[in-house]
Amino acid sequence: MGISTGEASARLSPQTRRAALEAMEATDLHGAELDVLVVGGGVVGAGTALDAVTRGLSVGLIEQRDLASGTSSRSSKLVHGGLRYLEMFDFGLVREALEERGLLLTRLAPHLVRPVPFLYPLHHPWQRPYVGAGLALYDTMAAAGAYPRGVPTHRHLGRRQVARIAPDLRTDELSGAIRYHDAQVDDGRLVLTIARTAAHHGAHVATRTRVIGFLREGERVVGVRARDLESGRELEVRARVVVNAAGVWTDEIQELVGGRGALHVQASKGIHLVVPRDRIRSEAGFITKTATSVLFVIPWGRHWIIGTTDTPWDFDLAHPAASRADIDYVLDSVNAILREPLGHEDVEGVYAGLRPLLRGESEPTSRISREHTVVTPVPGLVMIAGGKLTTYRVMARDAIDAAAHSLRATGNVEVRPSITDEVPLLGAAGFAARRNQRVALAHRLGIHVSRVDHLLGRYGTLIDDLVELVRARPELAEPIDGADDYLTAEVVYAVTHEGAQHLDDVLVRRTLISMETFDRGVHAAEPVARLMADELGWDAARVAEEVDHYLRRVEAERLSQEKLTDQEADEALVGPRRVVDVGPDS
Repeated sequence: MGISTGEASARLSPQTRRAALEAMEATDLHGAELDVLVVGGGVVGAGTALDAVTRGLSVGLIEQRDLASGTSSRSSKLVHGGLRYLEMFDFGLVREALEERGLLLTRLAPHLVRPVPFLYPLHHPWQRPYVGAGLALYDTMAAAGAYPRGVPTHRHLGRRQVARIAPDLRTDELSGAIRYHDAQVDDGRLVLTIARTAAHHGAHVATRTRVIGFLREGERVVGVRARDLESGRELEVRARVVVNAAGVWTDEIQELVGGRGALHVQASKGIHLVVPRDRIRSEAGFITKTATSVLFVIPWGRHWIIGTTDTPWDFDLAHPAASRADIDYVLDSVNAILREPLGHEDVEGVYAGLRPLLRGESEPTSRISREHTVVTPVPGLVMIAGGKLTTYRVMARDAIDAAAHSLRATGNVEVRPSITDEVPLLGAAGFAARRNQRVALAHRLGIHVSRVDHLLGRYGTLIDDLVELVRARPELAEPIDGADDYLTAEVVYAVTHEGAQHLDDVLVRRTLISMETFDRGVHAAEPVARLMADELGWDAARVAEEVDHYLRRVEAERLSQEKLTDQEADEALVGPRRVVDVGPDS
């Protein structure tokens, strides 16, 4: 393995993708092997690659679509301990998650993860001691962890105080509220940054590469057969251990290897709505229970994210659909606590994601544990499933700990202990200094300081890359036409440094234009595609194809969101016409 250093090693680009595939395939041609091959480019897969490479192992990561293209870009975008798990007496999970929250906030990713305030409304006087005791325990467990808490402690509020903080929250039936803090993150950017950090330390990362089979020597898995979805070429990648971190695709991977039965994953659908910030006047978000799930109203820049549902999903795993019933349920739930109800016309964006839950015998998905499990169904294959975004690092550590047994047995490979609690993600080192230099950075870029704040929250100290890009090409300091929260420089950077290969990658994951604009990014599609074309060598026909695919995707999603049932929504989204599967994101 060649150890990479310097800023260039952190790039994910078409060139580095090709080099990664060549390097992984060359291990077979030269009779060598990777120590670890990770299958899956979500938060657990990226975290596993980072854990392995920072232990000194040679590592490859392949993902069939884009980084974070599934569950890991469609969450509630919270880094939290999980208050409701206290009610399930799952204290170990809560303690573990709170430790990881503190670690991300204060050491690993302070540029990406930030505190967010919530109000927990109290409808009856008896709730105050009950909820207050729970939040006191929550804060105590966070303070007792191995890392700083990173957020303020909870505070009790009377009804008048609640009315001042949240004028649009109905207080006529409230006895008050409790204000507490958790943390939030752009989940897709977190995954991207973890993957780039892994690449920086020497991991080979290749997206759009699908596993189509496993290489076997007797009972042992010794690698995979894969298809490069960009070229159609098939290749073999040999590895001493393959780690499957495919999330909701776990059962499908098990079928390929004949190890079905080791893990059973239930896909649980959660949908979220995005509405403009001015629709709800409040300085804090809200959390409250509904009949079947927990309702979060989360501040998100110039928007609110409102969710979620928690229902089984038995249809297309790549494209979960939000039905009209889902949207009505979330609107009805939030309107029960607001003075002025929200309507469908207030909804800017809708997104649906699938949680990979370890299947219970007969439990509803809202009761299935978010704890994770690591198994080795056949020699040379480690599978990990379950868990939650917040605890990705612990899951990754456990996966490589399990892989270590095979590595020591088969190759006499030294496997050092995990050190990812000491490895800040790219953009974290020096972030406090850059934040203090925000005014000077605004002058250098020729933009308003509020835009610099936005960039710092997305890139941290990697904002220096964007500064250099704009200095070389001043026109890139202009906002994107149709999505002026983002600069055109960010589109170019997404291609040259962040592995974006298709229009969807930029509009849906590198930025959140698809969910933060009322037109779902339709107006921005062509300007963004033209910017990408300059970097990727697309001709006019390819630009038109990318734009057409994206517009049909938006059309299909809007149609699915008018259907009443999951089955109807799925058929509208990926039915006979296969609208969203025609083109780049298939």
